Amino acid sequence: MRVYEAVVAALETIGVDAAYGGAGENAAGLMLALDASDKIRPVIAKNEQGASFMACGHAMFSGKLGVCFATAGPGAFNLISGLCVALTDSYPLLAISGYSTVAWQGRGGLNETSGLARTPDSRMMFSAVTKRNPDTGEPADFLVTDPNDLMDTLQKAIDIAFEGRPGPVHVAVAEDITDPKVEVTNFRPLRLPEKGVTPDPDGLDNVSTVLEQAIRAEKTVVMLAGFGAILAGANDIAKTFVERFQIPLLTTMDGKGIVDEQNPLAIGLYCDSGHKAAWELFSDADVILAVGNSFAQHSTFDFYEGLFDDKTLIHINSDAAEFDKFYKADHVICGDAKQALQGLYDRLDKSVGPVPPRDYRPKDYDERFIISPQKKLHPGEMVQKISQMLPPGGIVMADAGAHAAWAGYYLELKEGQNFRKPGTYGPMGIGVCGAIGAKYSEMHRPVVAAVGDGSYLMSGFELMTAVQYDIPVVWVIFNDREFKLIKLYQLSAFFKTGLVEFDNPDYAAYARACGAEGHVVNRLDEFEQAFGDALASGKPTLIDARITRLALPNYSPHPEGVLAAVWEGIRARFGL
Repeated sequence: MRVYEAVVAALETIGVDAAYGGAGENAAGLMLALDASDKIRPVIAKNEQGASFMACGHAMFSGKLGVCFATAGPGAFNLISGLCVALTDSYPLLAISGYSTVAWQGRGGLNETSGLARTPDSRMMFSAVTKRNPDTGEPADFLVTDPNDLMDTLQKAIDIAFEGRPGPVHVAVAEDITDPKVEVTNFRPLRLPEKGVTPDPDGLDNVSTVLEQAIRAEKTVVMLAGFGAILAGANDIAKTFVERFQIPLLTTMDGKGIVDEQNPLAIGLYCDSGHKAAWELFSDADVILAVGNSFAQHSTFDFYEGLFDDKTLIHINSDAAEFDKFYKADHVICGDAKQALQGLYDRLDKSVGPVPPRDYRPKDYDERFIISPQKKLHPGEMVQKISQMLPPGGIVMADAGAHAAWAGYYLELKEGQNFRKPGTYGPMGIGVCGAIGAKYSEMHRPVVAAVGDGSYLMSGFELMTAVQYDIPVVWVIFNDREFKLIKLYQLSAFFKTGLVEFDNPDYAAYARACGAEGHVVNRLDEFEQAFGDALASGKPTLIDARITRLALPNYSPHPEGVLAAVWEGIRARFGL
């Protein structure tokens, strides 16, 4: 069995069902091995960055291993952005790349990245963007130069990708061992490691006592769910937990959909572009049960210092490194969110009697009703229509831009639906391409990419990839011909704007030229018709939504709302 044939056969043994990559001479053997596989569906993207984003999308909600590949040198370097996303957003991802002939290092061979003789150093680059081995602290970046080391290296990489908090790993294969005459003589099946971190029973006992006392004293306990709860598949136990103990649920934008957002206990988003009702409830809370949170910038109002003043903070996370990064927790549980909530529920259910239903604040008025004098399409109304029409199990993926705020605020997810925006690394194009991977991972789930025109222009050529492989994603382009978030920042910081407006192509014509469906919409009724047709068509589809420029996303830099932010700004400016 040749080296790349062994790689593909090994991945088959752990259930890998897709691989996304770019073509190249150093990856030629891998391409042939994937083409011969009857279990792994290969996708050749137009650019390796798009392939790495697709692999992130593949892992995002499925829990599967995302796999991407590239040739040596520039192809491999194009995978870097996707590995950064997987690192910050906790996706299990395996990147496989070629590596130029080791025997020729320092001579200036094609695509050499040894760091010698004025060549780039790929080992340094990939060491910076791969997960650390929990046992050694070393980056999970491996170079295979001996075929007898291949199986051990692959197994080690898979173990690290899934162990504890998931993340990206990289295996480079030297060109020296990809010669057709080189054989792997020690092939063996791989094994998937157990997923999730088991919480410490003592920590569960301690936190359950704290929660029991708070519930008995009728203090306001609030659950704040982040993406870690989504990754852990904690949806069912989160719903059971909040309903049993009548605890209101707030989510970060990344935690949207952990519980059906029509549930009366699901109050809304707690973040700088979140809901007023959520801000107010958080402000009044005595105890915050934070589940799967990293307390990133936008979910903490730019790391607002007094966020947890006069509150008891309980922090549940599978990664101990997340504790006390900035906000010191009163109590922590290091463990998988699903297991931790189940453990707390089992303890509290025995000690806490029936809890009467409680009526918490209603949802924001603006979340339900949009008053706009503009005749042009309002992005909030369009997102509401997506909510109404999104089929069961639907996924909505946003990209970097103002449209993500519109989507997070107005999208109301039902049970079994998911939403994702870019994480803290925040590249443009992750939603555009990640939607392809999310769809290919679970073809039965409808996938909608709600993206800005700026982010679509970054990597929209991957529409041809979706057409080639018959991956029916629906892209809704929020077309206002400007980088709105950048424009708003310029206005707030410098009181003027520059270089933020641009022209767009005829997206519908472009889509049809690629073999996809294309629609242009200017009004809400037109969007409703086009979106319905797109969902029913079973084909990759672009909807060019010509939205008004005058609508602004809901935003406050202060956790107590816009008025508090204005007052704090006045006090800071005049020294009050």
